[in-house]
Amino acid sequence: MEYVKKAVLLSGGIDSICLTYGIKPDIAYTVDYGQTVSKREIYVSKFICNKLNIKHKTIKVDCKNLGSGTLANSKTSSISPSEEWWPFRNQLLVTLAAMQSIKDSVNEIYLASVKSDNFHKDGTIDFYKSINNLVSYQEGNIKIICPTLDFYSHQLVIKYKVPIELITLAHSCHISNLACGKCSGCTKQLRVRHELNIE
Repeated sequence: MEYVKKAVLLSGGIDSICLTYGIKPDIAYTVDYGQTVSKREIYVSKFICNKLNIKHKTIKVDCKNLGSGTLANSKTSSISPSEEWWPFRNQLLVTLAAMQSIKDSVNEIYLASVKSDNFHKDGTIDFYKSINNLVSYQEGNIKIICPTLDFYSHQLVIKYKVPIELITLAHSCHISNLACGKCSGCTKQLRVRHELNIE
């Protein structure tokens, strides 16, 4: 039976940390696409990979001038469903990861989106079905898999039995490389801590 090489998109946030811990991929990619918080995302992701003995690569392509909202430190678009919305972000991340995956002979790319992400079109099951059909149709036949859509973030921690010390390292802030404590990403992290009784 042919070995299936797996990659995960690791942002250093709670959901991607849980998925990385749960599936133990061969390699993790962190994409620096020009987001304001890239420095901290890369730092946390490298730390997690070192802890789990997983190969880590940073993919750097500066698309900041195409972004919007808090992740780009710019005005939020009038069609934005949230303050951090970046047009076609997950599609961009999948495409960049797929390009690197060809070089790394990866067969499957895993992403973490949870129930609370489904107000974004690219956080829904329909998006992941569509992007998988598109990418797997092309050369390389790479599958795009999101096994976390039926769960909330705190449920992922429980499902994958993720050590609390890894969760407390997560960086979810959309505004700063030091958590602001006020944006929707920070609020989400505080909510997860509360649901898991983390002091």
